[in-house]
Amino acid sequence: MRAVIIGGTGHVGTYLVPRLVETGYQVICVSRNTRQPYQQHPAWKKVSFETLDRTQLESQGLFGRAILNLSPDVVIDMICFQEQSARMLVEALQGKIHHLLHCGTMWVHGHSVEVPTEESQPRNPFGDYGIQKAAIEAYLLEQARKHGFPASILHPGHIVGVGWNPVNPAGNLNMEVFRKLATGEELLLPNLGMETLHHVHADDVAGGFMQALKYWNQSVGESFHILSTKALTMRGYAQAMASWFGQQANLRFIPWQEWKEGVSAEDARITWDHLAHSANGSIEKARHLLHYQPRYTSLQAIQEALQWIRNQGKL
Repeated sequence: MRAVIIGGTGHVGTYLVPRLVETGYQVICVSRNTRQPYQQHPAWKKVSFETLDRTQLESQGLFGRAILNLSPDVVIDMICFQEQSARMLVEALQGKIHHLLHCGTMWVHGHSVEVPTEESQPRNPFGDYGIQKAAIEAYLLEQARKHGFPASILHPGHIVGVGWNPVNPAGNLNMEVFRKLATGEELLLPNLGMETLHHVHADDVAGGFMQALKYWNQSVGESFHILSTKALTMRGYAQAMASWFGQQANLRFIPWQEWKEGVSAEDARITWDHLAHSANGSIEKARHLLHYQPRYTSLQAIQEALQWIRNQGKL
């Protein structure tokens, strides 16, 4: 079967493309540039590459047709962020493909009422990213359930892996947070540190996509959380990482308004998004229907990424 993956050299594609090749798929990787995957693998030598500018082609109403012209059996869309983009793709592919898999996000849920959050709970998204992703999910599920379009949606949490910075215990990407934990310096955290982060290793996300392909009957017309088994509180995450560095966590908690004044505007913005969402999702549906089983806990995934960063002399 021919699998076209849109945005295949990113975090998840780095692991997903080799899995597809090894399973026997003929893989066409679509991107707008020639960025290399985060890790090399012999399977990439068997991959075909197509350079397409999605934004430009969508503005001309041609992107869906360009994907169809690649003769896919399966389309995996890693970089769809607007409902209109999903609509244009579905309209071009309706009746022409075996499966469309869309990469969503846990942020379609917005504020959760009960945790761990299940896929069936009402959506309360906020922020443009979460709102648009929720709209895409609703549209694709409607197309699947009412019109037979073979779509599946997978919602990862905070993706982590070798080659990029993990979301840290302060809920942003500033490596200074890990440096302070590694040296025993005082680390200020907002509020009481009881908000949650739910990481997942990029390879486990790739594994989730493979399971959705394998269990087609169970996955079409459904959305799934693809996460590690358990979320982390920010406080617990900081304490665990200090211990990993051989230190005792030296934490102090201050009110949000005070905390944000001591960091950059960008760090504050990213942290607030993570605080407000406090992702904590259930993977029972994916376990039951897709036989999904993550290999990494949140901490194992984070520590693997940080060990690579340390080996590069960047921490």
